[in-house]
Amino acid sequence: MSTGAAETDTQAANAASTSGITVASLEQTLKEKLAAEHVDIEDMSGGCGQAFTAVIVSHAFEKKNTLARHRLVNSALKTEIAAIHAWTPKCLTPEEWVKKQKEASF
Repeated sequence: MSTGAAETDTQAANAASTSGITVASLEQTLKEKLAAEHVDIEDMSGGCGQAFTAVIVSHAFEKKNTLARHRLVNSALKTEIAAIHAWTPKCLTPEEWVKKQKEASF
């Protein structure tokens, strides 16, 4: 019985290579579906498109806890997440992002 999700690393790699999942496509989808103001995605898999980390800044995260934010992102990227091995988002509101930027500059 198949759930439609990738069941092995080989199947996931094949799905990613045929689905066209790239940093740019993930960024575009997040900007479109979540009205993200800032998206920074890094391919942690060495270029094979199987593991990504992301910083996503959107007003859509306001008044939501971490779990609700991740669910919102996962829902927006449902098809893409099914085709990759690892996805690690960090979801921030614009206000949280500004605060992090100020902290990082010290």
